[in-house]
Amino acid sequence: MSEPVNNYSYLPQDRFDGTLLGRAWLPAEMTGGTAGPSPVLVTREAVYDLSPLAPTMSQLLNGGCVLPGMDLAGLKPLGSYEYIMSNTLGERDRSKPVFISPADLQSIKACGVTFAISMIERVIEEMAAGDAGRAAAVRRKVHGVIGGDIGTLVPGSPEAQQLEQLMRSEGLWSQYMEVGIGPYAEVFTKSQPMSSVGIGALAGINPVSGWNNPEPEIVLAVTAAGETVGATLGNDVNLRDIEGRSALLLGKAKDNNASCSLGPFIRLFDDTFSIEDVRQARVTLTVDGASDGFRLEDGSNMNQISRDVLDLVDQTYNDCHQYPDGFMLFTGTLFAPTRDRDGAGRGFTHKKGDVVRISTEKLGMLENAMTWSNQAPPWEFGIGALMTNLSERGIL
Repeated sequence: MSEPVNNYSYLPQDRFDGTLLGRAWLPAEMTGGTAGPSPVLVTREAVYDLSPLAPTMSQLLNGGCVLPGMDLAGLKPLGSYEYIMSNTLGERDRSKPVFISPADLQSIKACGVTFAISMIERVIEEMAAGDAGRAAAVRRKVHGVIGGDIGTLVPGSPEAQQLEQLMRSEGLWSQYMEVGIGPYAEVFTKSQPMSSVGIGALAGINPVSGWNNPEPEIVLAVTAAGETVGATLGNDVNLRDIEGRSALLLGKAKDNNASCSLGPFIRLFDDTFSIEDVRQARVTLTVDGASDGFRLEDGSNMNQISRDVLDLVDQTYNDCHQYPDGFMLFTGTLFAPTRDRDGAGRGFTHKKGDVVRISTEKLGMLENAMTWSNQAPPWEFGIGALMTNLSERGIL
């Protein structure tokens, strides 16, 4: 039996001990005439507007403007955490602030096939040509060839090369195994700057898909200089049938309206939270069906990842790839749910109204209800709109 959910369920277990940065949409009454977003600091006493320090989260992180224990004198309190979170999760009152995605101008990148176990599910998707009905038979064949546990396999190692030779000899080699156990990680663009949704917002699934799933992940916050300064949670919503037909359809499988969820907050690295906490984190997932009472509960440990998270950062940011506004990096997932929902051998897929909750001890909980991407609010507030908004508010 899961514990009841309340406003404090979305905070880390140590609540306000860490440095929690977010973004909030502020009503016109709070901005002096034009409603718009501001970076915020979430504390036990209040949520503070950080726009006097930097108007965007990207600039805030790049400039190192927020330090643990900083003097909050002169910063405007917007209300309590409870006040804003209640409005974020409930019937939203436009006269009150709401939390939104903590990322703004940063590129949103993602690494795929970073867990050897989930790599096998990607191979199965490809060999089943995106057909959920064929997946069970393909799964038995692949597991029969691989045999034992490959969770400790190091990409690019002699052992990985031996597995490659075996899979090729059985006609089972896949492009997913190339990025799963080869020297180069898969790094792709998950979503556009300003397009991610935050806690309490509807998350989208392209309605052309009949086989899809959530991908709960830890997401690193990286500066323009390539420094990893914190982390948050993310849902890398995936269309398994679309990606399974062809890797060239990755954009259609991954980048759809409202299909990238981030939050609730970015927790900065400090004395209470470090990259080692990321490496040792346990990520939990629950899916509650609104229409059929279905419930999925699962968990995975980041210490089972095949590539260290900072290696993923180095493969994303280097002499050949720069991100002047910084980037958010999805680090991959162990999850590829296979539990049947609608019939034997059909596996898991979403239904409209599913409530997805992703959580870790140190990062809190991200919650979104699922809908079709064409029924979610369209993305209309991009970089141009942000620049106009900040200029009108006199904080650009």
